[in-house]
Amino acid sequence: MKLAIMQPYFFPYIGYWQLINAVDKFVIYDDVAYINRGWINRNNFLINGEKKMFSMELKGASQNKLINEIEIFDNFVKFQKLLKFNYSKAPYYKSINEIVIGIIKFDTSNLAAFLENSINIICSYLKIKTNIIISSAIEKNNDFKAQNKILHICKLIGASDYYNAIGGMDLYNKSEFYDSGIKLKFIKSNINMYKQFNNVFIPGLSIIDILMFNSVDSVQEMLEDYTLIQ
Repeated sequence: MKLAIMQPYFFPYIGYWQLINAVDKFVIYDDVAYINRGWINRNNFLINGEKKMFSMELKGASQNKLINEIEIFDNFVKFQKLLKFNYSKAPYYKSINEIVIGIIKFDTSNLAAFLENSINIICSYLKIKTNIIISSAIEKNNDFKAQNKILHICKLIGASDYYNAIGGMDLYNKSEFYDSGIKLKFIKSNINMYKQFNNVFIPGLSIIDILMFNSVDSVQEMLEDYTLIQ
Protein backbone atom coordinates (compact mmCIF):
# COMPACT_ATOMS: atom_id res chain seq x y z
CA MET A 1 0.00 0.00 0.00
CA LYS A 2 1.52 3.27 -1.17
CA LEU A 3 1.19 6.25 1.18
CA ALA A 4 2.12 9.96 1.07
CA ILE A 5 1.82 12.57 3.81
CA MET A 6 1.91 16.30 3.11
CA GLN A 7 0.75 19.55 4.66
CA PRO A 8 -2.23 21.11 2.89
CA TYR A 9 -1.20 23.83 0.43
CA PHE A 10 -3.03 26.65 -1.36
CA PHE A 11 -3.68 25.44 -4.93
CA PRO A 12 -0.24 23.73 -5.07
CA TYR A 13 1.89 23.05 -8.14
CA ILE A 14 1.62 19.94 -10.30
CA GLY A 15 4.10 17.91 -8.22
CA TYR A 16 1.68 17.89 -5.27
CA TRP A 17 -1.03 16.33 -7.43
CA GLN A 18 1.40 13.86 -8.94
CA LEU A 19 2.16 12.72 -5.41
CA ILE A 20 -1.52 12.31 -4.55
CA ASN A 21 -2.20 10.46 -7.78
CA ALA A 22 0.77 8.11 -7.34
CA VAL A 23 -0.35 6.65 -4.00
CA ASP A 24 -3.26 4.64 -2.62
CA LYS A 25 -3.73 6.82 0.45
CA PHE A 26 -2.79 10.46 1.01
CA VAL A 27 -2.68 11.98 4.49
CA ILE A 28 -3.30 15.71 4.79
CA TYR A 29 -0.94 16.70 7.61
CA ASP A 30 -3.19 19.26 9.31
CA ASP A 31 -2.06 18.83 12.93
CA VAL A 32 1.52 20.06 12.56
CA ALA A 33 2.86 23.58 13.05
CA TYR A 34 2.00 26.26 10.52
CA ILE A 35 5.04 27.42 8.52
CA ASN A 36 5.51 31.12 7.80
CA ARG A 37 6.45 31.91 4.22
CA GLY A 38 5.58 28.40 3.13
CA TRP A 39 2.96 27.25 0.63
CA ILE A 40 0.08 26.75 3.06
CA ASN A 41 -1.59 30.06 2.26
CA ARG A 42 0.13 31.30 -0.88
CA ASN A 43 1.26 30.37 -4.38
CA ASN A 44 2.55 31.73 -7.66
CA PHE A 45 0.26 32.74 -10.50
CA LEU A 46 0.65 34.31 -13.94
CA ILE A 47 0.17 38.01 -13.22
CA ASN A 48 0.73 40.52 -16.02
CA GLY A 49 2.67 37.83 -17.83
CA GLU A 50 5.04 37.24 -14.92
CA LYS A 51 5.41 34.79 -12.04
CA LYS A 52 4.06 36.56 -8.95
CA MET A 53 2.88 35.54 -5.50
CA PHE A 54 -0.64 35.78 -4.10
CA SER A 55 -1.13 35.20 -0.37
CA MET A 56 -4.39 34.33 1.35
CA GLU A 57 -4.92 36.53 4.40
CA LEU A 58 -5.02 34.72 7.73
CA LYS A 59 -6.00 35.65 11.27
CA GLY A 60 -3.43 35.09 14.00
CA ALA A 61 -1.16 32.91 11.88
CA SER A 62 1.84 31.74 13.88
CA GLN A 63 4.40 28.94 13.84
CA ASN A 64 3.30 28.33 17.42
CA LYS A 65 -0.07 27.13 16.14
CA LEU A 66 -1.11 24.00 14.28
CA ILE A 67 -2.45 24.42 10.76
CA ASN A 68 -5.91 23.33 11.90
CA GLU A 69 -5.91 26.03 14.60
CA ILE A 70 -5.61 28.94 12.16
CA GLU A 71 -8.47 30.97 10.73
CA ILE A 72 -8.87 32.52 7.28
CA PHE A 73 -9.33 36.30 7.18
CA ASP A 74 -9.90 36.79 3.47
CA ASN A 75 -13.00 37.45 1.38
CA PHE A 76 -11.12 36.43 -1.79
CA VAL A 77 -12.27 39.51 -3.69
CA LYS A 78 -8.67 40.31 -4.70
CA PHE A 79 -8.10 36.70 -5.69
CA GLN A 80 -11.17 36.62 -7.91
CA LYS A 81 -10.09 39.88 -9.56
CA LEU A 82 -6.61 38.43 -10.08
CA LEU A 83 -8.02 35.39 -11.88
CA LYS A 84 -10.43 37.42 -13.99
CA PHE A 85 -7.87 40.04 -15.04
CA ASN A 86 -5.10 37.55 -15.83
CA TYR A 87 -6.92 34.41 -16.97
CA SER A 88 -10.28 35.45 -18.45
CA LYS A 89 -8.98 34.77 -21.98
CA ALA A 90 -7.55 31.36 -21.07
CA PRO A 91 -9.32 28.47 -22.86
CA TYR A 92 -10.69 26.84 -19.69
CA TYR A 93 -11.30 29.99 -17.64
CA LYS A 94 -15.08 29.62 -17.39
CA SER A 95 -15.13 26.07 -16.01
CA ILE A 96 -12.12 26.53 -13.72
CA ASN A 97 -13.37 29.83 -12.40
CA GLU A 98 -16.64 28.12 -11.44
CA ILE A 99 -14.65 25.49 -9.53
CA VAL A 100 -12.61 28.17 -7.75
CA ILE A 101 -15.77 30.09 -6.80
CA GLY A 102 -17.20 26.90 -5.32
CA ILE A 103 -14.01 26.40 -3.32
CA ILE A 104 -13.77 29.94 -1.92
CA LYS A 105 -17.45 29.93 -0.98
CA PHE A 106 -17.03 26.83 1.18
CA ASP A 107 -18.67 27.64 4.52
CA THR A 108 -15.70 27.58 6.87
CA SER A 109 -13.10 29.98 8.24
CA ASN A 110 -10.82 27.13 9.34
CA LEU A 111 -7.68 27.05 7.19
CA ALA A 112 -7.17 23.28 7.28
CA ALA A 113 -10.81 22.52 6.46
CA PHE A 114 -10.76 25.02 3.59
CA LEU A 115 -7.62 23.50 2.09
CA GLU A 116 -8.88 19.94 2.56
CA ASN A 117 -12.05 20.82 0.68
CA SER A 118 -10.10 22.45 -2.15
CA ILE A 119 -7.88 19.37 -2.50
CA ASN A 120 -10.91 17.06 -2.64
CA ILE A 121 -12.66 19.19 -5.25
CA ILE A 122 -9.66 19.38 -7.56
CA CYS A 123 -9.01 15.65 -7.13
CA SER A 124 -12.60 15.03 -8.19
CA TYR A 125 -12.20 17.29 -11.24
CA LEU A 126 -9.01 15.48 -12.26
CA LYS A 127 -10.58 12.07 -11.52
CA ILE A 128 -7.94 11.21 -8.93
CA LYS A 129 -9.28 8.27 -6.91
CA THR A 130 -6.77 8.32 -4.04
CA ASN A 131 -8.20 7.91 -0.53
CA ILE A 132 -7.70 11.22 1.32
CA ILE A 133 -7.19 11.01 5.10
CA ILE A 134 -6.90 13.83 7.64
CA SER A 135 -3.97 13.46 10.02
CA SER A 136 -5.88 14.86 13.01
CA ALA A 137 -8.50 12.13 12.56
CA ILE A 138 -5.90 9.38 13.04
CA GLU A 139 -5.53 8.03 16.57
CA LYS A 140 -1.77 8.27 17.05
CA ASN A 141 0.99 9.17 19.47
CA ASN A 142 1.63 12.88 18.91
CA ASP A 143 4.79 12.79 21.01
CA PHE A 144 6.71 11.49 18.00
CA LYS A 145 8.51 14.14 15.95
CA ALA A 146 9.72 14.56 12.37
CA GLN A 147 10.67 11.27 10.66
CA ASN A 148 9.58 9.16 13.62
CA LYS A 149 6.08 10.60 13.39
CA ILE A 150 5.94 9.81 9.68
CA LEU A 151 7.06 6.24 10.33
CA HIS A 152 4.49 5.97 13.11
CA ILE A 153 1.67 7.01 10.75
CA CYS A 154 2.96 4.66 8.04
CA LYS A 155 2.80 1.73 10.45
CA LEU A 156 -0.67 2.68 11.73
CA ILE A 157 -2.06 2.84 8.20
CA GLY A 158 -0.16 -0.22 7.01
CA ALA A 159 1.99 1.35 4.31
CA SER A 160 4.47 -0.77 2.37
CA ASP A 161 5.81 2.21 0.40
CA TYR A 162 6.17 5.84 1.48
CA TYR A 163 6.24 8.46 -1.28
CA ASN A 164 7.53 12.01 -0.88
CA ALA A 165 8.38 14.95 -3.10
CA ILE A 166 12.01 15.19 -4.23
CA GLY A 167 12.56 18.21 -1.97
CA GLY A 168 12.26 15.94 1.06
CA MET A 169 15.21 13.67 0.24
CA ASP A 170 17.43 15.21 2.92
CA LEU A 171 14.74 14.88 5.58
CA TYR A 172 14.58 11.11 5.72
CA ASN A 173 16.90 8.19 6.48
CA LYS A 174 16.20 5.47 3.92
CA SER A 175 17.69 2.68 6.04
CA GLU A 176 15.37 3.46 8.96
CA PHE A 177 12.38 3.13 6.64
CA TYR A 178 13.69 -0.16 5.26
CA ASP A 179 14.34 -1.42 8.79
CA SER A 180 10.65 -0.77 9.44
CA GLY A 181 9.68 -2.73 6.33
CA ILE A 182 8.78 0.39 4.33
CA LYS A 183 10.24 1.36 0.94
CA LEU A 184 11.09 5.06 0.63
CA LYS A 185 10.54 6.65 -2.79
CA PHE A 186 10.70 10.21 -4.14
CA ILE A 187 8.85 11.83 -7.00
CA LYS A 188 10.80 14.25 -9.19
CA SER A 189 8.46 16.19 -11.44
CA ASN A 190 9.41 16.70 -15.06
CA ILE A 191 8.84 20.12 -16.60
CA ASN A 192 5.54 20.06 -18.48
CA MET A 193 5.51 22.87 -21.03
CA TYR A 194 2.13 24.18 -22.18
CA LYS A 195 0.88 27.27 -23.96
CA GLN A 196 0.25 30.29 -21.71
CA PHE A 197 -1.20 32.88 -24.09
CA ASN A 198 1.75 34.12 -26.19
CA ASN A 199 4.18 34.50 -23.32
CA VAL A 200 7.44 32.67 -22.77
CA PHE A 201 6.54 29.56 -20.77
CA ILE A 202 6.74 30.11 -16.99
CA PRO A 203 6.95 26.81 -15.06
CA GLY A 204 6.21 26.01 -11.42
CA LEU A 205 2.98 27.95 -11.04
CA SER A 206 -0.13 26.96 -9.11
CA ILE A 207 -2.29 24.13 -10.41
CA ILE A 208 -4.83 26.85 -11.25
CA ASP A 209 -2.55 28.04 -14.05
CA ILE A 210 -2.29 24.53 -15.49
CA LEU A 211 -6.05 24.00 -15.29
CA MET A 212 -6.75 27.32 -17.03
CA PHE A 213 -4.76 26.28 -20.11
CA ASN A 214 -5.19 22.50 -20.29
CA SER A 215 -7.96 19.93 -20.64
CA VAL A 216 -8.53 17.29 -17.97
CA ASP A 217 -7.02 14.66 -20.30
CA SER A 218 -3.88 16.75 -20.77
CA VAL A 219 -3.48 17.32 -17.03
CA GLN A 220 -3.95 13.60 -16.38
CA GLU A 221 -1.01 12.96 -18.70
CA MET A 222 1.03 15.48 -16.72
CA LEU A 223 0.19 13.62 -13.52
CA GLU A 224 2.12 10.64 -14.84
CA ASP A 225 5.10 12.67 -16.07
CA TYR A 226 7.65 12.28 -13.28
CA THR A 227 10.71 10.28 -12.34
CA LEU A 228 10.46 7.92 -9.37
CA ILE A 229 13.68 7.81 -7.35
CA GLN A 230 14.26 4.95 -4.93
